[in-house]
Amino acid sequence: MNDLRHLLQLARPWRLRMALGIGLSVVVILSNVTLLALSGWFITSMALAGMGALTLEFFAPAAAIRGLAVLRTIARYLERLVTHDATLRLLSVLRVWFYQHLEPLAPARLQAFRDGDVLARLRADIDSLDNFYLRIFAPAVAGLISSVVILCVLFWFSPGVAAIDAAMLVLAGVIVPLVVVARTRTSGNAVAGSRASIQVASTDLIRGLGELQVAGAVSRQARHLSQLSQKLIAAQRQQAWVGALGSVLSALAGQIGMFCAFILLVSAGHAGGLAGNDIVMLLFAVLASAEAVAALPTAFAALGVTREAARRIFSLAELTPAVELPAASPMPETFDLTFSAVTMRYGPEHPTVFDSLSFHVPQGHCLAILGPSGAGKTTILNLIQGFWRCDKGSVAIGGCEVTDLSDEVLRQAISVVGQKTYLFNASIRDNLRLVAPDADDDALWQALSQASLAEEVRAFPHGLDTLVGELGARLSGGQARRISIARAFLSHAPIILLDEPTEGLDATNTEMVLNALKELVKGKTTLLVTHQIQPLMLADSRLVLEGA
Repeated sequence: MNDLRHLLQLARPWRLRMALGIGLSVVVILSNVTLLALSGWFITSMALAGMGALTLEFFAPAAAIRGLAVLRTIARYLERLVTHDATLRLLSVLRVWFYQHLEPLAPARLQAFRDGDVLARLRADIDSLDNFYLRIFAPAVAGLISSVVILCVLFWFSPGVAAIDAAMLVLAGVIVPLVVVARTRTSGNAVAGSRASIQVASTDLIRGLGELQVAGAVSRQARHLSQLSQKLIAAQRQQAWVGALGSVLSALAGQIGMFCAFILLVSAGHAGGLAGNDIVMLLFAVLASAEAVAALPTAFAALGVTREAARRIFSLAELTPAVELPAASPMPETFDLTFSAVTMRYGPEHPTVFDSLSFHVPQGHCLAILGPSGAGKTTILNLIQGFWRCDKGSVAIGGCEVTDLSDEVLRQAISVVGQKTYLFNASIRDNLRLVAPDADDDALWQALSQASLAEEVRAFPHGLDTLVGELGARLSGGQARRISIARAFLSHAPIILLDEPTEGLDATNTEMVLNALKELVKGKTTLLVTHQIQPLMLADSRLVLEGA
């Protein structure tokens, strides 16, 4: 339940709106109980008045019945409006909160998670939390408040009837929901877990569709996805059955309570303790009071899914980043790079990547880092970007420890051109403006020209508005790489990190990329990681790593 309490803490900015929604729910329940009880009393009184057993002034109760009917309708509409608005506001803020906590974890702490699993937490698990306030918390609190009010009124008329109704409400609103929660705990966990597994399998199927087709494994992966779907359906079916059974038991408890109250009231009527119209009023009040807790068994059937979704969200969001950077820091005055006796390994169970590594890159200098796979070339780039913290030694930019610089300063100071360029399924303009949101078209064309891509983009029918497709599927590898270079030009970052910038390119694209990189690295502090000979023309000096 700690995760659900954490969720309530996040909802504090909307506590008044949420309280208003609960208050309106109470008004709906009480107006409905009062309407039914008053209607029973009025109809019975009219019948008795017709037989001459009593006299009745019917204008006031008739007006009250009409007023209660209107009040119930208006309150129900406002309750739905307020509670859904509060829920949607909470979910929208929760997504932003989750992403803000997720970003510092990348890439170090997210390596243990599948992309599809993280996406499932961001989408499906947060969507599941709409149950908490809307279907669990608000109905439970409103039911409790309404039940107390109803029991107080019934006690004033008949303590015995109040005791029967209290027993019925405890059975239908407490015991049955608790049994439902216990019986749906496992299925709720299974629903949340199956959703995540389906998201992971779907992501793998879509991303690896080409390889799966070549290997003839599409049908096997589809069967795996179908099996996961069947597991989800089975868990949801069990959850629905338990929730439905809980609703039946709750309704049965209400009928039993009404029957017991009927026997007690008839006995009181024979003894002359209650008038006939009061007996009908109290009987209808007991019947209607079941509405206060009627929705709880079904709602609490979703508590298992909601609790597991909250656990998955907060367990990831509350991880400690591998490097905790300060919220703000000044920009270094110079941009030379210094590694001083750096020792690094990725964990106690992993081997040492390098031991007491030291080197210095003067400002405006390009250093090529060479070495076999596993020697630590990419690790050097990760340390400079603040993604990891070294075990010993220091990594500095302009004399400032990287770990003393804020994330904003590091992203402004460093631009990366790698062998894998992530492009969003948007226009070329939108992909370029990721690093310069305020850049106008002239600045974008200039950056494309510097990246040797302007002529090709002008040849596209839609120019800068050309959609690049999922992961840049509509562009060639060389074009995607040059968009990355154009981003680096737009960023005006004083430090450039080149990670295998020509890997996988043909001779023509390699030449164009290298020509663009020549312009990019002029006057910039640059680290070049490469296995190829051609990019070494950019380097002023070389550092050879012999291996782990």
